[in-house]
Amino acid sequence: MDIPPQQPSAQFLTLEESAKVDAALLSSSEKFLTRLTISSLKLLKHIAQEYGVPIEDLKAQEVIAWFEKDGKIRREQGIEAAYLKW
Repeated sequence: MDIPPQQPSAQFLTLEESAKVDAALLSSSEKFLTRLTISSLKLLKHIAQEYGVPIEDLKAQEVIAWFEKDGKIRREQGIEAAYLKW
């Protein structure tokens, strides 16, 4: 089964960023955590933008609510309608 490419706005780690992480003098687990952190930062920026607040003002409950909303969209409208494509 082919997975369609994600929209550029939903791509959490660019090829350039991934190459920089690969080139870093880090262990495999550190590289994984670095990729996760970069992706999380981008997602938090997106969530903050949707709520119209600075990222530092995001509350845990808002992040949870955003994931609930995105999951509901995925279940009701399909994966292509959701922001996260998994």
